Amino acid sequence: MDTDVNGLEVLSRVEAIALLETQEVGRLVYTRRALPAVMPVNFAVRAGGILIWTGAASPLGQALRGAVVAFQVDELDRATRSGWSVTVTGTATLVTDEIELARARVDGPVPWAPGIKDHLIRIPITMVTGRWLGPRDHQGTDHRSFTEAGA
Repeated sequence: MDTDVNGLEVLSRVEAIALLETQEVGRLVYTRRALPAVMPVNFAVRAGGILIWTGAASPLGQALRGAVVAFQVDELDRATRSGWSVTVTGTATLVTDEIELARARVDGPVPWAPGIKDHLIRIPITMVTGRWLGPRDHQGTDHRSFTEAGA
């Protein structure tokens, strides 16, 4: 088991992506008017990328096209002070392929927020890091179930 300088367990790429796939809401970190911005969004992991629906005129949709962003998801248990956090860094692109758009309309993500969501943003899972804090037996996911075959 690898640990970082703070003593947190470093997750493998396979395990980090598998944990990412267990969640539906994460935080998107991007730049808006030259300042850092963070927005909670619902998402889906499909074909090596994170998919997020947004509106064409929304500030999020305008800010993301071609921008380098970070996407962070975690699950924490306050009672046991344990949990995990996964961060993906990549370039957000607008999905224009009609087949991929049609698939996302059927398979999700289904937008939670009201309003027209006509732009699909994709963040490739190229750079992914993850850390685990505390005991694992209190979290819903047992790390021993992850294998390289699951990637």
